[in-house]
Amino acid sequence: MASKPQRLPQGSVLHQTAPKRSRTMTSSSTSDDLSVSPMKNAFTNYADYLNNLNDKRERVVKASRDLTMNSKKVIFQVHRISKQNREDVLDSADKDLARVRDQYVSRVIKELQGTDFWKLRRAYSPGVQEYVEAASFFKFCKTGSLLSRDEINASLLPLNDSSLQPFQINILDYLLGLADLTGELMRLAIGRISDGELEFAGNICQFARNIYRELTLVVPLMDDSHDMKTKMEVMLQSVIKIETACFSVHVRGSEYAPMLGPDDLSSFMPGIPSVES
Repeated sequence: MASKPQRLPQGSVLHQTAPKRSRTMTSSSTSDDLSVSPMKNAFTNYADYLNNLNDKRERVVKASRDLTMNSKKVIFQVHRISKQNREDVLDSADKDLARVRDQYVSRVIKELQGTDFWKLRRAYSPGVQEYVEAASFFKFCKTGSLLSRDEINASLLPLNDSSLQPFQINILDYLLGLADLTGELMRLAIGRISDGELEFAGNICQFARNIYRELTLVVPLMDDSHDMKTKMEVMLQSVIKIETACFSVHVRGSEYAPMLGPDDLSSFMPGIPSVES
């Protein structure tokens, strides 16, 4: 006798065949959209700020390179000075320096207007140092004195927008420019000795000594002085070369007499007695 087929309980059939309903979280997903949107906007603003800052940095680097190149031209112009063309060379160098200030320093200032200068200091510092070196070199050859930071910053005030914070050369860049100045003074002193301008060479020697002596007192007190300490070593070598050249002429003056002429060599180094050969 055949057995009757067994029927599963209805509940079991429903349990096996009933489709699963997908779960939705409409309220939480809407909350996520609202929270992601402000964060995305914030990072978009950050990206735009950094891109604009990098673009500005590239423009400042280019302006600093142009400033460096043209400041060197002023230095080369001053090196042409001699007894015969002193006034002409200084007049020409004065015009060139004014052109550098009005065209190239103004470009750097224009790019930095309205920004925090310290953020881009590494971008414009080389050009500013070279400009300080050129302006100080010209001032010494014209007046025999040192160009102060207040004087150089005062000359830059007309280039600034009166409604914004003015750009001023900071102390570190000013001192770094003065440190480079001794190298040009060394070249100038050697050239003046070869032309027989012994008194001028003696003044250069004393001026370079004074700069080095004063900086040896300041540099140990500086916080960010790595670059300055490196330049101090080069500065010492320049001062030694100037002193060696000056004392060689003074001590061995009779060997240089045919080239220098009949001038009294004893007035070359003030305070030092003549050495008879």
